[in-house]
Amino acid sequence: MMRSPGSFAVAVRGPKGGIMLRESPWETSSFTRKLSKTPFLRGCVVLAESMHNGISALNWSASIAAPEDEKLSSGGTVATMVFAFALAIGLFTVLPHAVTGGLGLLLGVASMADGQSLPFHLVDGLVKLAVFVGYITGISLLPDVRRLFAYHGAEHKAVHAFEAGAPLTVEGARDFPALHPRCGTAFLILVLLISVVVFSLVFPFVPRFSDHVWLNHAVFIAIKIPLVFPIAGLAYEVLKLGSKGGAAGAAAAVLVKPGLWVQHLTTREPDDSQLEIALAALRKVLWREEQGQVLATEGAVGSYADFGAVVASLKDPRDGNAKPSPERSEGLARPDPLAACAARNAEDGSAKPSPE
Repeated sequence: MMRSPGSFAVAVRGPKGGIMLRESPWETSSFTRKLSKTPFLRGCVVLAESMHNGISALNWSASIAAPEDEKLSSGGTVATMVFAFALAIGLFTVLPHAVTGGLGLLLGVASMADGQSLPFHLVDGLVKLAVFVGYITGISLLPDVRRLFAYHGAEHKAVHAFEAGAPLTVEGARDFPALHPRCGTAFLILVLLISVVVFSLVFPFVPRFSDHVWLNHAVFIAIKIPLVFPIAGLAYEVLKLGSKGGAAGAAAAVLVKPGLWVQHLTTREPDDSQLEIALAALRKVLWREEQGQVLATEGAVGSYADFGAVVASLKDPRDGNAKPSPERSEGLARPDPLAACAARNAEDGSAKPSPE
């Protein structure tokens, strides 16, 4: 999946080995557009858009792989998003809080049982991290998920090639890292780290509502859920800052590094056929921006016999460039960090793609 200010493209490998490319116009309401330009609020917009785009793209790719299956309706997509959000809240908010409180009561450690102190939220953060790593490790045992993670790595390589000004070909992108500092995994880890700080600052001032310890914990969990959104907004700003120079950018880059480490779990080294798919989607959105035309058809689908046909049809100014040597420093190397896909934001209206 790739997105530019005016286009959202999804590429999949067809059952006969060809490449299917679906492109939709990227449009936002004036209200959403305003939010996407507002610091600390735009992260929430990005989070919602990424969930919607991901579910929509997976639904379409599944329909290509198994066309006889019934396509998920728009209502079904919304229901899936709601279920996914509820599952995430249950796994990464309710469960860690309950486990931490239970451990505190079981061990007789008051600071781990009160739901308000710094020790509680430090342990809560460690439990969240353990749940996240365990979840990712568990699903990565599934062959389909391992393939999905390889496509994730292919997206990163394609974006690295774009940022470096390399040709958008398999040869031009193959040697770039499969990790990227502005990945959704880094975003999630930042949300986890920042939540420990925010909760530790907020909850000491939250009054206890009952003498019943678990009733208090239920109220604390209910307070945590809406706090996820401003925390996501703050994490997004840190992610953007980590792409900039100066002391502030260097400090933010340090916070981003744990997300890079965890990307070793959520990405795999792609093969050339998977890299072709990522490059095809990237070429499509770049081609659309070069054309300067607004796509009028929702979900327009093009079929290509192979990647060579994609290259011939979707010309790119980088074609024929000499391939620069990619730097390798845990996925952080990029000659111009803000050249494109800066934390998936295209709010400035420039023709820059972002990996979804």
